[in-house]
Parts: sequence; structure tokens; C-alpha cells
Amino acid sequence: MQADLDAYLNHLRSERQVSAHTLDGYHRDLLKVRALCEKYAIADWRDLDVRSLRGFVARLHQDGLSSRSLARLLSAVRGLYQYLIREGRCRHDPANGLAAPKGARRLPRALDADRAQQLLDGAVEDDFIARRDQAVLELFYSSGLRLSELVGLDLDGLDLAAGLVRVRGKGNKTRELPVGSKARDALEQWLPLRAMANPAEPAVFISQQGRRLSSRAIQLRVRQAGVRELGQHLHPHMLRHSFASHMLESSQDLRAVQELLGHADISTTQIYTHLDFQHLASVYDQAHPRAKRRGADE
Repeated sequence: MQADLDAYLNHLRSERQVSAHTLDGYHRDLLKVRALCEKYAIADWRDLDVRSLRGFVARLHQDGLSSRSLARLLSAVRGLYQYLIREGRCRHDPANGLAAPKGARRLPRALDADRAQQLLDGAVEDDFIARRDQAVLELFYSSGLRLSELVGLDLDGLDLAAGLVRVRGKGNKTRELPVGSKARDALEQWLPLRAMANPAEPAVFISQQGRRLSSRAIQLRVRQAGVRELGQHLHPHMLRHSFASHMLESSQDLRAVQELLGHADISTTQIYTHLDFQHLASVYDQAHPRAKRRGADE
């Protein structure tokens, strides 16, 4: 097994010319598999079957190896067996059809309502950058835009008189969203300044050079606002999540929040816009006919 492994790694190094980092990762992953083979008396790569490899993956997962690491390990195994099949050393790939266990979906952090107000209610200087950045923050929180949607927003997508913004989201789908009064005010303060910078540019948010702001530039400005106003790291997705969480907490209308976020599947919204337990308990106590606790009126 080691001879085959050495030959494969040499193939990656000399013929595929993979980076040293990638080569080291494949080597470590395949050594894990080889060690498990030895433990269970599998002496040749030809004797490793799908059932055994599935058991190895499950065992490594139980031992704490992350889903991402297991996916990389299976990729390394597939690469090895593609090589062995090509060289006539094997006739099957035990990793074919296997997938790593799904990892727990990590919820993005949200600002609570007070922290959101603290971020947005500070004094704003009357200059190009300050007015632009305030409009960016207000629109993210007002309408729950994705970063890509805000970057791609053009002037013809704004209807401030009607309080609406039209964005193009995932899958090239267009949706209209309400714009709150605070965000409208911020945009009305910003738009005359951007018009003077470059009236021919269609983008709503531009640099001082008159060009559409990039995703990276907006991420940087949001991060700086978080440090300045809140003393913490802040990113656009956190503002989107804050919008969704606060809307759901107030309305308890999951379908409406799904539409506002532009989620194709409501299960995404259920995970994304989690309610804290205390709020859920409060809703339960008020709504369920047999939820009233003993002594509640005493």
C-alpha cells in the first residue's frame, strides 16, 4: 500500500505539479486511510471496499474530524483510485458515491435592536464618504440586501417616492423591497453628492473617483463603521441577518421574511432567522391553550 501511495504522490508532484501545500494535505489524508486499513487487516488498496471506507469516514467523524476535512479526505481517496485504476492496479473506486456527513450549519451573528440603533443613530458628517457610508448601512439594515445586490444596485432600481428598491438576486431573480424612512432619508442626503461626482455612472454607490464601489470596498467600510460605532467586527451579512431576525421577532411571519430575503426554500429562512429561546417561550405562553403556568396570576 505504501508503494502505491508513494507512486501516486510522485505522480502528483512531477506530472500534476500540485503545490507543496496540496501535496502535504493529500499525503496526510491518505496516511489516515492507510492506518485504518492496517488496523482492520486490509493489506492492499484493492481490498478496500465502499462499506469499509464508509465505516472509516463515520469513525473519523465520531473522533471529531470536521465535515470539510472528511470531504477533502474523500477527494484524496478518489484521486488515488483514479490513478490506481489508470495504472491497472485497481478496478474500483470505494469513494464513488460517498459523501462526507453534513456539518452543523453555523448561524451568522446578529446585532440586537439596541446595537443596531447605536450603529445607525450616530452623528453623520455632511461630506461625500460619510453620507455614502450612512446610506449603505441604512439600506442594508432597512431592506436586508445581500452584498452583491447592494453592489449591483443602479439608480433606476430606486423609487424613493414609493419607498421601494428593486434588486437582482440569486438566480438572476428580481424582487422589490420596501425601503424604510431612515434609509430613504439617508439616500436623499447621499444622491445629490454622488450626482456631482459622476452623473453618468448608473451605480447608486460609487467611490470618490466616480466608479461603482466593489464588494471589497463596501465590506471594508462596514467593518470600519462597526469598529468606530460599536467596537466590534461587522460585515454586511450580519446586517442582513439582523434585519431578518428583527423582522421575524416582530412579525412572526416566516413566509413574509422568506420573500423579503429572496430565499427559494423556506428551510433556509428557518435556519437563517432563528429566534432566541426566550422569545419563543413568550410566544408559546401567549398562544398555546394549555401553556399557562401554575401561579401565573397569583
